[in-house]
Amino acid sequence: MSHNITLSDVMPESNASMPSDAPTVAVVVSLNIPQMTDEVAGLVVRFTRVALTELNDVGAKIVLLDSSKSPLDPAAIADLADGVLFLGGGDVDARIYGHTEPVNHEYGVDRAADDYCIDIIKATIERDAPLLCICRGSQLLNVALGGDLIPDIENYHPHRGGSGDPMFKDEPVILEPGSKTHEIFGRERVAVRSGHHQAVNRVAEGLVVSARAEDGVVEGTEMPSARWVVGVQWHPEDDDGSASDRRALFQAFVDQTKLVRTTR
Repeated sequence: MSHNITLSDVMPESNASMPSDAPTVAVVVSLNIPQMTDEVAGLVVRFTRVALTELNDVGAKIVLLDSSKSPLDPAAIADLADGVLFLGGGDVDARIYGHTEPVNHEYGVDRAADDYCIDIIKATIERDAPLLCICRGSQLLNVALGGDLIPDIENYHPHRGGSGDPMFKDEPVILEPGSKTHEIFGRERVAVRSGHHQAVNRVAEGLVVSARAEDGVVEGTEMPSARWVVGVQWHPEDDDGSASDRRALFQAFVDQTKLVRTTR
């Protein structure tokens, strides 16, 4: 079935009334993923709405960019925004990181959107702006900096529902002591919402692992040399998960964008 999700389908009304001095967050998401099913379309709308509403609630105004349409020049995005948030979506094209064999369970590949997102990530890091990368975003972060991915986790069932089950499930994740992610959540183990069959494999130079699943799969990365660059493989914007953990992560990110805003 064909879908056409628009910005108005996901943008909260509260964004129009945000104060003029609120920090601006560019939110990058592919609203219209190739091969999108009814289930996935519903998740895209729901998760995006939750993420955008949370940003407004913690004090940021939003510029929403649909990467399936590549609407603005990546350098312009980095210049206009005080921080950038990447949301989830389809698989990253495996050819970008050198994988040439067929990929099992591959879904929603959009090479143009991948290239566009990678350019935004590089421009944001070059400007040293806060960057929060969720699920597909965390994978793109690693690929943009020269790392690669596991294109299909052999036993993905701890990370994603099987055939006939809901796609997203609860998963325990272990946080690295001393990491930004550990500091944000204030504990070593968190229960998160996962729905992925790919993950970071070789970690890019400049990134460090901040979280792992119980089977050792990388669930979080961050960039110690940057102002604030955090990637999480899970979906904090899934409202079936912890509202307090979602608030903690989004608040930490927006607090960093406020610091950028005051120096402009």
